[in-house]
Amino acid sequence: MAIEIERRFLVKPDAWHQLVSQQKLKGKRYVQGYLCMGEKAVIRVRIADTQAWITIKGKTSHATRIEFEYPIPVADAQQMLRQLTANTLIQKTRYHLATDEDGYWEVDVFHDENEGLIIAERELMLPGQFLILPEWIDREITEDPRFYNMNLALHPFKNWSHELKS
Repeated sequence: MAIEIERRFLVKPDAWHQLVSQQKLKGKRYVQGYLCMGEKAVIRVRIADTQAWITIKGKTSHATRIEFEYPIPVADAQQMLRQLTANTLIQKTRYHLATDEDGYWEVDVFHDENEGLIIAERELMLPGQFLILPEWIDREITEDPRFYNMNLALHPFKNWSHELKS
C-alpha cells in the first residue's frame, strides 16, 4: 500500500502548447476506465503502450489517499475496458516534466469527450509541502471533485456548460 499525496491544477492551454513546442516534449498515450466507483474506493484499469495496471484508490481527503496498483496483462486490461466499464473511457496524453526542485510534473492533455482539458499533477512527500508553480499553471483544482478522472468518465468535459468550465 502507498499513500498518495498530490495537488492538481488546471493548465493554461496556450502557455502549455508553447512549452511543448519549444522543448519538443513527447507524451505517452493512456486509456483508462473505471470498474467500480464507490464512496470508499474506485477501481481503475489503465493501459499505456505495452503496459497495463489495475489500481484501487481510497477516498481522497485533503489531497491524500491510499492507493494499490498492480501490473496486469494488456489483453486482460483491454477486455476489462471493453466489457466491464459502463462510462466514458478517459483518453489522454501524459507528459513528464522535471522541476528545478526534487520532483516532476505530470501533465495530462485529454482527448475525445474531455478534449480541451489540461490538468497538471504534482506528487508530494508531505501534505502542505511548499510548491513552486510554473507560469503555465492556471488554478488549483485539488479539492474540486468535478475534475477527478472518475467524474470526467461520468460527466465528460465536452458536456459541461461554459459556466462550469470557468
